[in-house]
Amino acid sequence: MTMKDATLVEWKFGEGDSVSAGDSILLIETDKTKYEIEAQASGLLHIIIGIDNTEPIGKLVGLIAESEDELAALQKDSSAAVAAADAEPVPEAEAAKDDKKPAAPKAAKAGRVKASPVAKKLAAKEGIDLASVAGTGPGGRITKEDVEKAIASGGAAPAAPAAGGSFEQLDGKRIKERVPLKGMRKAISDHMHQSLSVSAQLTSMGEIDMTEMIKFRASLLEMEEELGTRITYTDIYVFAAAKALRAVPDVNSSIIDGAIVLWEDINVGVAVALQGQDALGGGLIVPVVRNADQKSLVEISKELKGIVDRARKGQLLPDDVSGGTFTVTNTGTPGGGWGHGTPIINQPQSAILGTGSIVDRAVVVDGEIVIRPMMPISFTFDHRVLDGVPAGKFSGRFGRMLRNPYLMVC
Repeated sequence: MTMKDATLVEWKFGEGDSVSAGDSILLIETDKTKYEIEAQASGLLHIIIGIDNTEPIGKLVGLIAESEDELAALQKDSSAAVAAADAEPVPEAEAAKDDKKPAAPKAAKAGRVKASPVAKKLAAKEGIDLASVAGTGPGGRITKEDVEKAIASGGAAPAAPAAGGSFEQLDGKRIKERVPLKGMRKAISDHMHQSLSVSAQLTSMGEIDMTEMIKFRASLLEMEEELGTRITYTDIYVFAAAKALRAVPDVNSSIIDGAIVLWEDINVGVAVALQGQDALGGGLIVPVVRNADQKSLVEISKELKGIVDRARKGQLLPDDVSGGTFTVTNTGTPGGGWGHGTPIINQPQSAILGTGSIVDRAVVVDGEIVIRPMMPISFTFDHRVLDGVPAGKFSGRFGRMLRNPYLMVC
C-alpha cells in the first residue's frame, strides 16, 4: 500500500520468448525489497519497458501475445496498447488492437549486457568481462554456465593495476570503483537523511549485565529439539522489546498528519543485513514480526528465521516489510567488540533499539570490581513524541528483563 513506483531489474525471458502462466517473468525493486512478477497467462512475451527504468504503479511494462501474428503486430506498434492501459484497465489483447497512435513507449537501454544476477556476481569475482561472453540463455542472456565456460577457457581479465597504474582520478585521488547510488542503496540514503531531517532524535546509552541471560539461553539451546527452533539473542530481544512496548505504550507511536498516534498493534521490525554484489554490500532491510507481544518466544524465533531467510534470498513481499511500529537492530554478531552506536529511527516510528556484542568487562558489583559479560544498548527516540521519562521507563524495563530473564514470563 505504500508503494509509489518500482524499478525494473531483470526480465527473466527475452522478447518473443514463450512463457507459461505462473512463470516468473520479471524482477522488480521497490524502495524496500525486490520481488518477482509472475505471468498471468501463457503466450509470447512482448517487452515494452526495459530494465533499469523506474515506473509508477499501474504502468504497463509488457504484454503477452496469444499468437505469433499478434506478437508481430505488437512489435510493429504497441503504442496503442500502452495508451489504452494508461487510460484505464482493459484486457491487453483488446488494447493491443486499438488504432490510436500516441508517442512511442520508453525503450530498453541500448548497449547493456544482459546477464543473470548469479552470472554477474561470478563474473565480477573472477574478473570476467561480460561483454566478451556469448550468452546462451533466453534472448541471448548470459547464464552462470556461460561465465564458467569463459573461466575454463582462460577468459579471466588481468589483475587490477598496481600502484601507479592506470586509474581514473578525481581531485588528485585515484578511484577504485564507482558504485551507482540507486535501488536499495539510494532508498537507504534517502530514508536515513529524511529521518534525521523530520524528527528530533536523541540517543540514550547504557549497558546490561547478561550473566543470567547467557545461562537462560544456554538452557533453551539444550531444548532446541523439543522447541523446534534454535533460540537466538535477537529472538529474545524482540520478545522482550514487545513486552516493554506493551508496558510503556507511549513508545509504540508515530506522528501522523500533525497528531501523535498510539498504535494498538505492536509490530517489531528487525534490521537484516543483506549480502551484496558491490563494494558497499547488499544494503539493509527491515522485515516485520506482526503482533509480537501476542506471540511466544518460540513463535517469534520460528517466524524470524523464516522472514530473515526470505529476506536474504530476495523473496520478501511488501507485506513482510510494512506496518512496523518499532525496530530492533542487533549489531552484536557482525560488529564484534564493545561499543555504542546511534541508530537512526525508521520513519514514521518514534524509536529504535540498538544492541551490541556481549563482552567481558570490569564492573563494580556490591563495591567490588568483578568481570561480567556486558552488552551495550542504544535507544534512539523522537523527542517530539517522547520525553526522557517514558524513554527511561522503556529502557529500564527492557534491561530488567535481560538481567533477570524470568521476568519475561510475568
